[in-house]
Amino acid sequence: MTLAEPLAGLRELLELMAAERGGVLGVPPALTADPAEEGWVPAAALTREPYDRLARLIDEVAVVSSAPRHVKAALLWKTYGYWHTVPMALGWALNRRVPIMPFDETCFRVSEAGVTVAATSIRTAVLPGDPLAGEPGTIVVDDLGAAIRQALLDGQRPLIKAIGGLTRVGERNLWGSTAEALAHPVIAFARVLPPTARAADLLAAVGKPVDGLLDFSGDGYRRRTCCLWITLPDIDEPCATCCVSAGSAENT
Repeated sequence: MTLAEPLAGLRELLELMAAERGGVLGVPPALTADPAEEGWVPAAALTREPYDRLARLIDEVAVVSSAPRHVKAALLWKTYGYWHTVPMALGWALNRRVPIMPFDETCFRVSEAGVTVAATSIRTAVLPGDPLAGEPGTIVVDDLGAAIRQALLDGQRPLIKAIGGLTRVGERNLWGSTAEALAHPVIAFARVLPPTARAADLLAAVGKPVDGLLDFSGDGYRRRTCCLWITLPDIDEPCATCCVSAGSAENT
């Protein structure tokens, strides 16, 4: 039994996502990377004060170079946070097998997707009743929502705090992008996921700091925070899921 087996279905789904995005994907379908390959940088490097590496990355992947740094930082996080979160969201939705990237083994590199996020090794959180529970590479947990929450706190909170320390972007705004990263892929790929995979249930299972940052209605949702995209020059319309669209811009 190998680590690839519990994640085989997820890899196929990520390959489908890549195909639908013209090959541009911000996470390798295998989720792993060889840190010896050129371009990979430890994610922890972004958290070291005075945040020089983080500042360079923000400027390097900026959609609009002239935008204020806090706006560029929020949009960087929307990209990084999305790709770090997507495998966990889809793993939960597909078959309740959740890949976990330990923070000290997580790395990134600049790519066509903005950034690509991977890890030198992956743990797969599974429930006790899973046929692969106890196999090499798996972690048996009683609560997958709690496992995802801890993975977010371990793997994203240090980066969110670093971004706030450098640019003063509010943590709630950044966690709002993570909340959307949990919901969006589950809704976008509902056609190939079990009917029991509901984005609202995932957010509720994970709990704080992401639960309560999206309002669900029908098959969609709206954020209660803004990713700051609307503040870019020449952008006339907010994202379709933004709180600004509902006439509530107080959280921007």
